[in-house]
Amino acid sequence: MTRFTPAELEAARDRLVPDVVADGLRVLFCGINPGLMTAATGHHFARPGNRFWPVLHLSGFTPRLLKPSEQRELLSYGLGITNVVARASARADELTAEEYREGGRLLASKVARLRPRWLAVVGVTAYRAAFDDRRAQVGPQARTIGDTRVWVLPNPSGLNAHWTAQTMAEEFARLRAAAEA
Repeated sequence: MTRFTPAELEAARDRLVPDVVADGLRVLFCGINPGLMTAATGHHFARPGNRFWPVLHLSGFTPRLLKPSEQRELLSYGLGITNVVARASARADELTAEEYREGGRLLASKVARLRPRWLAVVGVTAYRAAFDDRRAQVGPQARTIGDTRVWVLPNPSGLNAHWTAQTMAEEFARLRAAAEA
């Protein structure tokens, strides 16, 4: 993996990272917003401590552990990636409540256009802010966007110590089973 200087990472602030999407996906995973490492590389969930890629594999969504640079392979499995808020920041707490609300509106439009079977938002706090649902918990939601069902997953950031890679993989696997049903 390429090593970036602090100045190179800072230069990636506010950069946009293209979605990995197609029409009719089984699951569209939705991160909070790109981190600086993701923006610098152009690859989703690129920070080495982020557990998204290992958990995706452990849960059975992918037959092998993919590297962030292999993100386009997700499409062959009927999977994709987008974000609630498009702009890159060092930390999610740099985002405003309005950015989350606007991100939720834009995400709902994107989902209505792409029509995935499931939207999987990785991060309950981001989901609550984007969709004004303060009582949402990890798991399937009552909300739908058109025919798309919604599932909230734990945030795979290394900072989310409440969830281990194994317990996250179990929750991701529950979604995988629902998406395959």
